[in-house]
Amino acid sequence: MAIPAFDKDQRRIVQELRKAGALSRSALAERLEISPTALTRISRELLAQGVVEEVGEGAAQGRGRPAIPLRLAPGGGYAVGASAHKGLLDIALVDFAGEVVASHREKSDPIDPLGFARRVRRLTHDLVERHGLLGQRMLGLGVAVPGPALSPEGERWSVVEDMPGWRGASLRSILSAELGWPLWLENDANAAALAEFYMGGLLREFATVVVVLLGYGIGAGVIVDGRLVRGQFGVAGEIGCLFPGDRPRPSPLDLLATLRASGCAVSSLGAIDMACPAQRAAIAPWMDRAAGQLEVVANTAFAWLDPGAVVLAGTVPGEVLEGLASRLRGAALVTTVEGRGPPVRVSALRGSPVTLGAALLPIHALSAGS
Repeated sequence: MAIPAFDKDQRRIVQELRKAGALSRSALAERLEISPTALTRISRELLAQGVVEEVGEGAAQGRGRPAIPLRLAPGGGYAVGASAHKGLLDIALVDFAGEVVASHREKSDPIDPLGFARRVRRLTHDLVERHGLLGQRMLGLGVAVPGPALSPEGERWSVVEDMPGWRGASLRSILSAELGWPLWLENDANAAALAEFYMGGLLREFATVVVVLLGYGIGAGVIVDGRLVRGQFGVAGEIGCLFPGDRPRPSPLDLLATLRASGCAVSSLGAIDMACPAQRAAIAPWMDRAAGQLEVVANTAFAWLDPGAVVLAGTVPGEVLEGLASRLRGAALVTTVEGRGPPVRVSALRGSPVTLGAALLPIHALSAGS
């Protein structure tokens, strides 16, 4: 059974619980400036839909019934996220509260969209059955695409060349016909931004964030006032255009090329070994150069959007992300009032932020209305 679309006040309550955790009705009413009577009515509706639940008996607050906090109900619905990259297929299953129920990652030969959809359908069915979720409410499936949309409706995408049969294909039609669930398609950097915002806890501190993704290449996801920014033509955050492809770039592919040029036989990011002296000797100057290139990204993001955080995320080793962040923090970046500069930090998420964010797409669409 699908969840009816939330109205504005229902979304506000769901998002406040997602942000703050369990809260009493009186605390919710005060935070959202909703009358207690209206809050009681709306919370009753959400309880009936199964997306909110009461948390045992709270402490008594004066006379009358003790305050019973409300929280998001994990069993309010489940969603699946999937992503495919060169040599890798990744899936995550999450609940309505945004917690990971299960995940699966496997090496994969190059796979076309139809083969991808069929493999995702089989793996998803296995995960759902293994975790006793048959018959539970399934909100939908999100797929993260490595490349920008070619049209605002997101039917065709400029997918990276290493994925045969994807670029320019009618992805929504192909995937929907095979998967059967409500489907969301999103750029991989935007998906990563959602993962950082919800699972990385950024929404507890900030409403506006920029996530720089070092994934296949380099891109950014932008969230302003809790909503993804896609731009007029759906390509907001395509910061790769700042770094021409025929020159060295601050991207994972460029890092691998640098390592191979130095004599290190490294074929994938997973093969990078920071304990190897030869690799470290090649990576250090690459980080110096890449951080210098990323200064323009941090500066312009800060000047235009005033984000609460600029997060570096991706599949490169954490030590590389930390090295880039440290160099950026030590650079002469722009400042505004009271000497504030770009608030650079590193992702603390475990697992692929791209796949986790893809799983959150149906939940974000329902909760945030975008």
